[in-house]
Amino acid sequence: MIKLNHQNYYRLPWNLTDNSITWLEPTSKCNLACLGCYRKNEMDGHKPLEEIKEEIRLLNQYRRTDGISIAGGEPLLHPNIIDIVKEIKNYGLKPIINTNGHILTKDFLKELKKAGVFGFTFHIDSKQGRPGWKDANELQLNELRYHFAKMLSEVGDISCSFNSTVYRDTMQYIPGMVKWAEQNIDIVQVMVFILYRMANNNLFDFYIGPVEINSNELVYNIQPENVVDIKAEEIYELIKKEDPEFDSCAYLNGTSDPESFKWLLSVKLANKKRRYGYLGCKGIEIIQTFHHLFTGRYLAYARPKTQAKGRSLLLLGAFDKRLRKIFFKYYRNPLNLFRKLYSQSIMIIQPIDILEDGRQNMCDGCPDITIWNGKLVWSCRMEEQLNYGFNVQAYPKNLREIIEKQRNKYQKN
Repeated sequence: MIKLNHQNYYRLPWNLTDNSITWLEPTSKCNLACLGCYRKNEMDGHKPLEEIKEEIRLLNQYRRTDGISIAGGEPLLHPNIIDIVKEIKNYGLKPIINTNGHILTKDFLKELKKAGVFGFTFHIDSKQGRPGWKDANELQLNELRYHFAKMLSEVGDISCSFNSTVYRDTMQYIPGMVKWAEQNIDIVQVMVFILYRMANNNLFDFYIGPVEINSNELVYNIQPENVVDIKAEEIYELIKKEDPEFDSCAYLNGTSDPESFKWLLSVKLANKKRRYGYLGCKGIEIIQTFHHLFTGRYLAYARPKTQAKGRSLLLLGAFDKRLRKIFFKYYRNPLNLFRKLYSQSIMIIQPIDILEDGRQNMCDGCPDITIWNGKLVWSCRMEEQLNYGFNVQAYPKNLREIIEKQRNKYQKN
C-alpha cells in the first residue's frame, strides 16, 4: 500500500466550532436498508419541527459553518422538509440534502429549490437493496446517478454530489465511477467514497466507565467475518493506477492516530474533452483562507456555475506549481480561451477506526458534527448517545496480556 506524506498536503483548518459543514438529523425513518448504515431505522422517527428549529439555532450558536447537511434517515420523508430548508436558508447557510433520492421527483425538486436548497448529496451504492436495482453493480448504478444529476441540471444551479459506501468487494469499481464523474463533470460537482466500518465485538469489549455494555445493541456492530478494513491510501492508490496524475491537495487526520488520513480531498480540473490536472496544496490553502477572510466561513459547497469557472483557479498558478503546469497545458490551445474548464472534488473518507489498544480514532475536525441533547456530538456515533447517553469506550479482550507485555518491556529497559 502506498505511503502518503502529510507534509505534501494542506491540513484543512476545520475544527469543532469553525467548520465548513454541520450535520442535522430531522428523522431516523428511512425507505431503504443500506448495509453500512449507522442509524437505526425507526418508522416513527420524525422529530417535531419546533425541535428541529431549536437544533438549527443551537448549531448556528455553537458552530460557524458554510452549510448544513440535512440527513437521517431519509430527510425527504419528513413532512416539514420544505420548512426545514427555509429555516436553514434564513440563517444565511447553505441547505444540503443528503438523500437516497428514491422519492425525489422534478416537481418536488422545484419546491425544494424555491425554498432555498443549495445542493444534494445522493447516497447510491449496490448494498442498499434499492428496488429495481438490487442486482446492479456500482458501474451499472451510474445510470441512476446520471438520472439525478441530469434532473438537478435541468432545474438549474443546484450543487450535485454523490457518495458511495465502499466495501472490499466493490472498491474495484471506484476507478470506473471516477471516470464516469469526469465524463459528466459539467453536471457532477463532487464524488465521495466512504470506507465501510463496523464495530468488532470479537476483538473488543465495550464499556461506559466501569460498566460493560452489550455492543450487539449498536446498529454498527457486526461479526468479524463481515468486517472490512479499508484504508484511505488504498483507494488513493486504486485511482492513481488508472490516472497517474491523480493526487490530493488536503486532508483531515485522526484524533488518536495523527498519521492517518481520515478525509482526503482531491480537486480535478477538466472539461468534457480532456483532463488537465489537479489542484495543489497551496491552491486549496488560498481558497479556504480567503473565503474565510471575506465570509467568516470555510468553504464546502460551490454552485455549479462557480465550478464551471475553473479557469479562474489558474490565476493561483503563481503560488501553486500544479496549477502553473495546468495553465501552460490548457492555454497551449488558444481555442481554450472560449471553452469552460470545470473543477470537480473527489473525497475519500475513512470513518472511525478502533486501534489495537481500543482507542477510537475519530476524524479530527469532523465536519459531520450534530446536536444531541443540546450538545455537539459525532453524528456517526449517535446510536451510543441514544442507547446510553454517552460515548462507548473499547478495550481489547486480551487487555491484561497487553498490559503485562508492556510492563515486562518497560522493566527490561
